[in-house]
Amino acid sequence: MLRWALIFFIIAIVAAVFGFGGIAAGAAGIAKILFYIFIVIFLISLIAGLMRR
Repeated sequence: MLRWALIFFIIAIVAAVFGFGGIAAGAAGIAKILFYIFIVIFLISLIAGLMRR
């Protein structure tokens, strides 16, 4: 999922360079959402791993 966040982040940067405001904002928004979902899943798996030990 982090890979998708990075892909949308790169799309947002490329679109911003070429001046496509709406596409850049949309891709950046998707990248942010995926990044936060990744962080939450990481924290849940980290806590679950510590609980098992």
